[in-house]
Amino acid sequence: MTQEENGGTSHGVGGRVLIVDDDEAIRDSLTFLFSSRGLVAESFASGEAFLDRAKDDAPVCIVMDIRMTGIGGIECFDRFQQDGGTDPVIFLTGHADVPLAVEALKKGAFDFVEKPFNDNALVESVIAGLNEAQTRYMRTADRDALATRLKSLTPRERQVLDHLLEGRFNKQIADGLGISMRTVEVHRSRVFEKMGVRNAVELSRLLVDGSL
Repeated sequence: MTQEENGGTSHGVGGRVLIVDDDEAIRDSLTFLFSSRGLVAESFASGEAFLDRAKDDAPVCIVMDIRMTGIGGIECFDRFQQDGGTDPVIFLTGHADVPLAVEALKKGAFDFVEKPFNDNALVESVIAGLNEAQTRYMRTADRDALATRLKSLTPRERQVLDHLLEGRFNKQIADGLGISMRTVEVHRSRVFEKMGVRNAVELSRLLVDGSL
């Protein structure tokens, strides 16, 4: 596996650019281009090397040649998605391969750029991809954090939470669960504390926004 890393932070954009291309000259050129624009870049000489990399622990935008020896760009993209990959992928394509690129867009690719590409246009697309990757990464992190909070609830606290989400008052919850109102108040307070909210309205909004 060939990997080259370089970069800076002049754009203020988080994450890295992963270059996947079997042409060494293209890899070197793109690594230099992104580095010169203040972007962190890492390159892979094949689709196989890219798929075998360690799991990304930060947002990435992937720039991938649509035609490569071994695993081609479309197959590599398919496998990436099958492995749970959600980071934006930008395909580099020749004019004759535009239909393939359109197919990739339908499958969820972020963008495609025709060769010979304009440096500024490619960098702008990559920056947009990195911003999207950051948004997706934060959304996933928020969902994971919310799931952790929910798991911290005891079975009884989870029951009280469910009743709260149904808009029930303390007395209704007490009658439904066969416990005292005082016990409901204690569980309710603990639910709010563990979930980091002040009331049932905030609790409902948190769970709706978190899609859980």
